[in-house]
Amino acid sequence: MALVDGFGRVATDLRISVTDRCNLRCTYCMPAEGLPWIARDDVLTFDEIDRLAAIFVDLGVRTIRLTGGEPLARRDIAQLVAMLSARGIDDLSMTTNGTKLADHADDLARAGLQRVNVSVDSLLRHRFAEMTRRDALDRVLDGLRAAERAGLRPIKLNCVVIRGTNDDEIVDFAQLARTSGYDVRFIEFMPLDADETWRADRVVPSKDVIATIDRAFPITARTRRHEPASVFTFADGAPGTVGVISSVTEPFCASCDRLRLTADGQFRTCLFALDETDLRTMLRRGARNDEIAAAITSAVSNKWAGHSIGADEFRRPARTMSAIGG
Repeated sequence: MALVDGFGRVATDLRISVTDRCNLRCTYCMPAEGLPWIARDDVLTFDEIDRLAAIFVDLGVRTIRLTGGEPLARRDIAQLVAMLSARGIDDLSMTTNGTKLADHADDLARAGLQRVNVSVDSLLRHRFAEMTRRDALDRVLDGLRAAERAGLRPIKLNCVVIRGTNDDEIVDFAQLARTSGYDVRFIEFMPLDADETWRADRVVPSKDVIATIDRAFPITARTRRHEPASVFTFADGAPGTVGVISSVTEPFCASCDRLRLTADGQFRTCLFALDETDLRTMLRRGARNDEIAAAITSAVSNKWAGHSIGADEFRRPARTMSAIGG
C-alpha cells in the first residue's frame, strides 16, 4: 500500500516529534523565555508512537526521523529507538541540537539509531551563544565526536543561514565539511519563528550560498537523490559534502515525500500545513488500526500543492517549528 496524494506524490518519510521542549532558545525559533509547553498528558507515549509508526510503515513509510523540540530531552529516548528499530525501518535517524549527544550517542547506536542530523548555526562560541541564548558550542562539538565514535554516520550538520547574522561563516562550514567528512546542509531562514521577526530580506538564497562556496572550494553537483537538499561534492575529492535546502526561494514541494507527527499526536502533511488530523484522540478512544490508517490516507490524499511562501496568499501555520517538529 502507498500513501499517494492528489498530485501523484508518494509519501515515504515520516518525521516524529517526541517533545516540544528544548534546552536552547534559538532566536529564529522561540523567544528567550521559551513557549508554553504541551501538557505531559497530551504527549504521545512510546507505545502510542510505536503503534502509529507501525501503521505508517504498513502504509509505505520507509524512513523515520525523530525530532523535537530537542528529542534527547525526552527521558529514556533510546527505548523508543529500540522499539522503532524493531519495525525494520530502512533509515532511522534523529535531528538533535547536539548538546546532550555525548551522553546518549552510545545508547542510541546500540538501540538501533543509524545516523544523526545536528543543528549548528555558528562555529564561533560567542555567536553560537547569541543565536541560541546558551553557551553550549563546546558541548555540541563533544556530541559530534561522540556520534562519530558510536558509528552514527553519516553525520549531517544543519545550519540555518540568516543574512547579517551568520552568513559570513558559509565558507568556514564548507571547510569543516572538507576536514571532517561531515555533510553540511545550509537551510534557508523560514517563517516559523515564534517572535514572527522573519523577513524576506534576511533570507540568503541558496544560489548565493553555493556561489560563495564554489569561489572558495570548487564544487560539483551530485545527482539529486530523493531528499530536499541539493547536494554538492568538492571537485578536488575532499571528503564531506555541502548542500542547500531552498524552502523559500526554490521550494521542492513538487517532489515532497514527507509527513509529520507532532508530539501531541497531530498528523500534518506539510511543515506549513494549516490543518491537522488528530490521531491521538483516535488512539485514546479505541480506534482500530484500519480506522487510523484511513484517516491518514484521507489526509494525504488532500495534501496541498505547496506552501506558497512569498505569495500574497501565504499564511503562517499556528504552530512554530519547535511545536511542529524540525
